[in-house]
Amino acid sequence: MRYYVDLAKELEDSGAHILAIKDMAGLLKPYAAEKLITELKKNISIPIHLHTHDTSAVQCATYIKAIEAGVNVVDVALGSLSGLTSQPNFNSLVEVMRGTPCENKFDIDSLNEFSNYWEVVREWYYPFESGLQAGTAEVYKHEIPGGQYSNLKPQAVSLGLGNKMEEIKKAYEDVNNLFGDIVKVTPSSKVVGDMALYMVTNNLSNEDVFTKGQTLSFPDSVKSMVRGDLGQPPGGFPKDLQKIILKDEKPYTDLPNAHLKPIDFDTEFEAFKNKFDERLTFLDFLSYKFYPKVFEDYYKNRQQYGDLMSLPTIPFFYGMKNNEEIIVDIGKGKTILIRLLYVGDADENGMRTVYFRLNGQTRTVDVLDKSQKSKKQSHIKASAENHIGAPLQGMLSKIFVKEGDAVKRNTPLFVIEAMKMETTITAPKDMTVKKIHLTEKTLVESDDLVVEI
Repeated sequence: MRYYVDLAKELEDSGAHILAIKDMAGLLKPYAAEKLITELKKNISIPIHLHTHDTSAVQCATYIKAIEAGVNVVDVALGSLSGLTSQPNFNSLVEVMRGTPCENKFDIDSLNEFSNYWEVVREWYYPFESGLQAGTAEVYKHEIPGGQYSNLKPQAVSLGLGNKMEEIKKAYEDVNNLFGDIVKVTPSSKVVGDMALYMVTNNLSNEDVFTKGQTLSFPDSVKSMVRGDLGQPPGGFPKDLQKIILKDEKPYTDLPNAHLKPIDFDTEFEAFKNKFDERLTFLDFLSYKFYPKVFEDYYKNRQQYGDLMSLPTIPFFYGMKNNEEIIVDIGKGKTILIRLLYVGDADENGMRTVYFRLNGQTRTVDVLDKSQKSKKQSHIKASAENHIGAPLQGMLSKIFVKEGDAVKRNTPLFVIEAMKMETTITAPKDMTVKKIHLTEKTLVESDDLVVEI
């Protein structure tokens, strides 16, 4: 409690106008909330805002105890969009507070109407749900934030781990303990998730990290965090773990912004437009500087498919049925009628010809049917001491060396990219590259042989 009170006073003294308590996973229990808010109210005078997720299904009770203790603001979600990994139920909390000194005069009938509307809309987005069917007390063990829970499953599927969610949740708990029970919120929560996926993929335990760590190539996000790119947790990272992950690299002892390279915004903005498109804005440029890989993927997708924002939700996510017609507004006074006429059979390459009627004119487009089974090329597996393989499933996005190169220990060799996670594989010792077995942009499975030394 002393830590939280001291931190709150420090924030107030620094000029903060409001104190936010961000409970990303929904770990704050009702009686703990009562105690926390009571002590904070004794020591600071600025308003207190409490945010939580309802993964455990008890966070409405947490709000009630916090409200009784004097919290000023709580976060909620409209009834049909609440609960589970979302926030507690707005509509229900309004009714709970009715007739109390803390009642707010909301129109409950209007709230219920909005809730009914969004309940229908939510059904269209069911593929993006977290997978939870009910609240779970497991959250008190693995501590996965609500906002990350729904992202972790698709990430696991992309790595071929879709059937190992229970193992991943246990690994998430283990990694959290390994890192020293850090604050888990974007982006630190993703780092814990990346490490958990990496450990499950390679069948590693916490003990293995210490006994085999010098020969392991950890995800880039993990190295970045323990280097200090996200800042330092109170007391720092565990020193022995930090040395294993960073190997010969030295961690920061100061603030991470001290290591940012200066940016000439005018010059680099012009270079950005020359590289991509003169019509791009400064906001696009900032997006690129923060997330270069994400922006490049977005730009390539936009160049290939155009602006898809005008498409109705259901056809966008699930496609059209035969003889179905939709209306698409592409601009002020510009409307097109699209009717799907017929989908042809797949050829030997998995391509189908799709026939549309566009404003009364028949059009065709050839589309790759990704559901068609193709002959999957199998690669040689790393099976000898002089073999260096892929540590996880993904794309071989970058190769830094060529055959004949003599490289020192910990020199980057290649990068494996898998859905927002990049892992740079480094040389386990001083060595010479004898043969490179795969090329960039190749999809690989775990243990596929990439470099022979």
